[in-house]
Amino acid sequence: MSNESPSFEELGLNSKLLKALKDVGYETPSPIQSQSIPPLLEGRDIIGQAQTGTGKTAAFALPILSNLNLTQKTPQVLVLAPTRELAIQVAEAFQAYAHHMKGFHILPIYGGQGYEGQLRALRRGVHVVVGTPGRVMDHIRKGTLVLDGLSHLVLDEADEMLRMGFIDDVEWIMERTPKERQIALFSATMPPEIAKVAKAYLTDPVLVKIETKTRTAETINQRYWPVSRVNKLDAVTRILEAETFDAMIIFVRTKTTTVELAERLEARGFRASALNGDITQKLRERTVDQLKKGQIDILVATDVAARGLDVDRISHVLNYDIPYDTESYVHRIGRTGRAGRTGEAILFVARREMRMLRTIEKSTGKDIEQMLLPSAADINEQRLLKFKQRLSETIESGGLDFFETMISEHIAKNDEDPVKVAAALAKLLQGDSPFLLTEQREPERFNRDTSDGGGKFDRNSKNGSRKERGPRGERGDRGDRGDRGERADRSDRSAKRDKDVDMETFRVEVGHNDEVRPGDLVGAIANEAGIESQYIGHIKIYDEYSTVDLPSGMPREVQKHLQKVWVRQKQLKLAAVKDGARGPKARVKPMEDRKPKKKKPEEPKIGRKPRKREAN
Repeated sequence: MSNESPSFEELGLNSKLLKALKDVGYETPSPIQSQSIPPLLEGRDIIGQAQTGTGKTAAFALPILSNLNLTQKTPQVLVLAPTRELAIQVAEAFQAYAHHMKGFHILPIYGGQGYEGQLRALRRGVHVVVGTPGRVMDHIRKGTLVLDGLSHLVLDEADEMLRMGFIDDVEWIMERTPKERQIALFSATMPPEIAKVAKAYLTDPVLVKIETKTRTAETINQRYWPVSRVNKLDAVTRILEAETFDAMIIFVRTKTTTVELAERLEARGFRASALNGDITQKLRERTVDQLKKGQIDILVATDVAARGLDVDRISHVLNYDIPYDTESYVHRIGRTGRAGRTGEAILFVARREMRMLRTIEKSTGKDIEQMLLPSAADINEQRLLKFKQRLSETIESGGLDFFETMISEHIAKNDEDPVKVAAALAKLLQGDSPFLLTEQREPERFNRDTSDGGGKFDRNSKNGSRKERGPRGERGDRGDRGDRGERADRSDRSAKRDKDVDMETFRVEVGHNDEVRPGDLVGAIANEAGIESQYIGHIKIYDEYSTVDLPSGMPREVQKHLQKVWVRQKQLKLAAVKDGARGPKARVKPMEDRKPKKKKPEEPKIGRKPRKREAN
């Protein structure tokens, strides 16, 4: 194969996909894409061995979308992913690539999520299903996910599914797919168990193996901010006011966002301009020249528009939207810290994108430190300093004779206090917008296991401060299996767990009568509370309820959230067990500061509406 990478057009993708790729900023295929797309377009099975973040989602999504039959309403594509975060990311990528395919429908399904919405979508008809093994199995058993019309099966991060104990579930699903279907298996490594699955189920597969070593400049200081209750625009505004920067590029995914964000920043007093693929070469050159001369300070750009941009003034790069792969991230932040200069790179990361953050770190070989968003007090202090500085600079610049005469006459005529007159002028200049930020609820201090207000739990700390990160999260919807009536085998997890982590016993209102398994509880708790599965301790299942050991000191909001989580069509109603007691007579203690409440009627099961009582 030629060393020169072909274009997406040369790979044979249709015009609608090419237009979508231009929208999201893809210029040329990555190695995994250029080598995987042709055989997949031909209908061949494939084994892709590549690290996460190399662009493999597009490597299988693009050829699958090219061969999709939009008139068929039953699922044609099933993508199995180890975690709900990855399932969501893959579904979003499919949706972005299929943006110009009218009538396309995709459905992510995973544990910890209610069934009702998934059932409605499946009844309406979907073309692609992206799911975690456990929830896919549930739907197949219930008959709500029918695979008779399936033509494509993708196993994404197969080695991760093996590590998390899902490989038996994966094979169970594969055995229920049609014999004539195309399989794409992607895995960072190829352990014997995965090789065995490939040999058993794939037909004459094409092997694509990609080795990448991506590095970022040592002169670039990299930080990330977990997107929280403060929206992105307000966060950008705070950063722009608090950071000392010369010029900045803000990267977004779409051309529309470049224009909208640039206009909003201009309305807030910043000198900003949009740069995207629709801008003519002449306007691009003028915009870049304005940036070089200091006439504008901020470019809001897409990946395509910023390629090859080299401006000495660029001290900061801000990733407003996280990139789809690590190569794009490296290209973006490479706009600063060039030729030995220092630079700053900031990355906004939403809850579901934390996995991509870890992938970027692993691929680049650098830790990305969490930053704290400047508080209202910090911003106010900066605003006051800047205002006083502008005042002094205006006085020093001179040319005030006319205004001095006018103000002196006004003061003499009305016998007014000069300070009050100056204050009135400042207020007049400020307009209706407040000068100082009010002390509203500030963004919480998050770490990698927390996010945008969902109340995820920091396993290392009761106050949410960031500490050394443990092993990578295992957040599937199935965990270790346990026999009926027996305690789930947690020995491996307990061995990995920090010895100084105190555990507390909790009761949940699902048991053998609900056909619950330890893996159901592990998946739901890991997904909804953000607790890595190795920090979920002993589980014992009784007929009507179960007990589970979790790290002590969970925030109250996390416990409240877990009370409402649905497992096996019942809410967990999690509550701490007094003195760690277990068994049928275990006494349950109320949550901290909880007031006695009247007993509420039992919540209806997922997918059913409460029956109305008929009048006698």
